[in-house]
Amino acid sequence: MKPDPVFLREAIRLSVEKMEANEGGPFGAVIVQDGVVVGRGWNRVTSTNDPTAHAEVVAIRDACARLKTYSLDGCVLYSSCEPCPLCLAATYWAHLKQIYYAATCDDAAAAGFDDRNFYSEIRKPAEERTIPMQQAMREEALVALHAWAKKVDRLLY
Repeated sequence: MKPDPVFLREAIRLSVEKMEANEGGPFGAVIVQDGVVVGRGWNRVTSTNDPTAHAEVVAIRDACARLKTYSLDGCVLYSSCEPCPLCLAATYWAHLKQIYYAATCDDAAAAGFDDRNFYSEIRKPAEERTIPMQQAMREEALVALHAWAKKVDRLLY
């Protein structure tokens, strides 16, 4: 399947327009279902003081709200830039079927957005990561997980 340039251009347009409006960084994204845009997003990190308000995440949130679902199975993401690890993980949680992007992570790094260190951090054992991680109180936390596993009416996602 080839990317539709109309949708990729819309993601790029959002990246420029919203960056120039000082709403955040130069990133835009759209979610498409059956040839129709069902979600739009642009980077809103600085305008909302939310470090997770990346264009792709915002577009996913918008599409899910509009479609009234937590699964975007069958939908396609068009992004002005290659998704960072946060956004890539969000696309998997949303069950998107395809991702098309314009600029690369190397292009983003050249503009001051270097996500490559996150990829290397993820590969490290938890105790060797830059932000220290330590496990505690596992048995207490397992109560909720065991209850979930037994819950008859749970919604799998």
